[in-house]
Amino acid sequence: MSKDHPTVLVVEDEPAQREVLSYNLQAEGFYVETAPDGDEALIVVQEVNPDIIVLDWMLPGTSGIEVCRQLKTRTKTAGIPIIMLSARSEEVDRVRGLETGADDYVIKPYSVLELMARVRNQLRRVRPAAVGQRLKYEDIELDAETHRVTRREKQLKLGPTEFRLLTTFMEKPGRVWSREQLLDRVWGRDIYVDSRTVDVHIGRLRKALCVHGGDDPLRTVRGAGYALG
Repeated sequence: MSKDHPTVLVVEDEPAQREVLSYNLQAEGFYVETAPDGDEALIVVQEVNPDIIVLDWMLPGTSGIEVCRQLKTRTKTAGIPIIMLSARSEEVDRVRGLETGADDYVIKPYSVLELMARVRNQLRRVRPAAVGQRLKYEDIELDAETHRVTRREKQLKLGPTEFRLLTTFMEKPGRVWSREQLLDRVWGRDIYVDSRTVDVHIGRLRKALCVHGGDDPLRTVRGAGYALG
């Protein structure tokens, strides 16, 4: 599965609510994974590494608040935004949810339109290109909506894989991405690609970025992976 479209994990034990959320998120262009309880949610997170989680507080077995606490204490999942859904409207409950690590807190019953806006807002923070924002790094500009990339105001020709690679790098300049992380983010987990393929596409990206001159902005970190800047 390509990671062009962000993946949202919906954790909700009420089938009707789960279906409504899934339908509306898919209509917004998201990939949707679902889990009916906290224990399955923790498994799904490890399998699909979602971009954002919509998490009900009251779940059978492991509660939503405990799922949130566990995910926020793990290095690999701490950065995934979590929107907590709850019928608990008291201030003390909202504070508890946020202190546990939830990035947003929505009280039931909620407006689906408002929830969609909150999902987009959280994604704008962690994956700005996924919601159509332009990215800029030094003299490189990337327009996610039109799939145009320019450097020194000259248009560059990038293949779809190189475009996704550059988007990943430009969303988090300076971050070192391992080959495995790039495979997951750019190609998706359900597609088998040899890790050496990453090196080939990095080479193509470097060539495209430097076609009009300028220094190579990509950095190889020996034994770790690649980074922009």
